[in-house]
Amino acid sequence: MDQAALIRMANDIARNLAAQGEAAAIAGTAQHIRDFWDPRMRAGLRAADPAALSPIAAAAVARL
Repeated sequence: MDQAALIRMANDIARNLAAQGEAAAIAGTAQHIRDFWDPRMRAGLRAADPAALSPIAAAAVARL
């Protein structure tokens, strides 16, 4: 999967969880990625340009 798609999906997850508050959204985004993304997807996301991630998604990726 290409990095643009991974970034879009991570940002979508973060946006959907943002209403829970920043801390909960970061934790929930990280947990979702950990639970449902395969290792290749997680590695591709970590290798992507972090500037393209929303602040919540970037913080979640840092927790992985």
